[in-house]
Amino acid sequence: MLTRTRPHAVAAFDDSTASRAAGSAERRRPRQWTAFAFLAPLVVYLAVFYAYPLYRNIDLSVHDYTPRAFVQGNPEFTGLDNYLDIVSDDTFLAALRNTALFTLGSIAVQYALGLALAVFFHRNFRLSAVLRAMFLVPWLLPLIVSASTWSWMLNSDNGIVNTVLQAFGIGQINWLTSPDTSLLSVTVANIWLGIPFNLVILYAGLQNIPADLYEAAGLDGANSWQRFWRITFPLLRPVSAITLLLGLIYTLKVVDIIWIMTKGGPADASTTLASWSYREAFGTGQPDFSPAAAVGNLLILIAFTAGLAYVRLQRREEQA
Repeated sequence: MLTRTRPHAVAAFDDSTASRAAGSAERRRPRQWTAFAFLAPLVVYLAVFYAYPLYRNIDLSVHDYTPRAFVQGNPEFTGLDNYLDIVSDDTFLAALRNTALFTLGSIAVQYALGLALAVFFHRNFRLSAVLRAMFLVPWLLPLIVSASTWSWMLNSDNGIVNTVLQAFGIGQINWLTSPDTSLLSVTVANIWLGIPFNLVILYAGLQNIPADLYEAAGLDGANSWQRFWRITFPLLRPVSAITLLLGLIYTLKVVDIIWIMTKGGPADASTTLASWSYREAFGTGQPDFSPAAAVGNLLILIAFTAGLAYVRLQRREEQA
């Protein structure tokens, strides 16, 4: 009798399991639709403001887009010719070198000064909050105002920098019109603008370091430098990495500071890849959009490579 009733029991058990699974699936569907509803705005935003512009930029770089082609809508397909043209252009090596010097110099000094200020303000003395707020002013000003101010300060004839130098017996320096100093001038201006960003991010990272570690190190006899090098700097490494990555991406695409102060001159002495791309597209009065898009894509590739390197380093640290 047990043998006869067993198939019925198994069938009943299977039906019960199937009904529970069906009920669980039905309960899971509203949650999935809710998740899709929350993701939809982000997907639309990424598609409209990232994917489509990137597609259009690639399309521009592989066609010969002139103002007439924009109107008529029949640009000639050129493949990789625009990329070959910019690489073989005399401006390319100068722009690449200037981009490397401008970017690496900016992010290195910005990070060093931002870290020093973050450690300084971490002490929370009486005027700490007021001074931190004052250091944010360069970050809050419109870039055109900041660049115009630096252009006036570094003016060869009546700039305040040369006025001060002449008071100490130093002769006039053509900061913005000399090939020897124009790149340095725009780099200094960009460093001044980027210090507040580094200060804010690194100061926030310092807040997450437990105070107990410093107290224990002090009891062990560690001085200020040892506490910084053995505690602060290692524990700030993840925050430092993302700060440097964001600084790299931001600095690679800087155009306004360079264009307002020197327009990339004189003789391409301060021309970077970003300012070269802008000049080709809008700065000559004869727009050449396709080479400009090709230069822009090179910048995107550099930034994408830096992002991949950051992700790889993060994975190594997590696995270590």
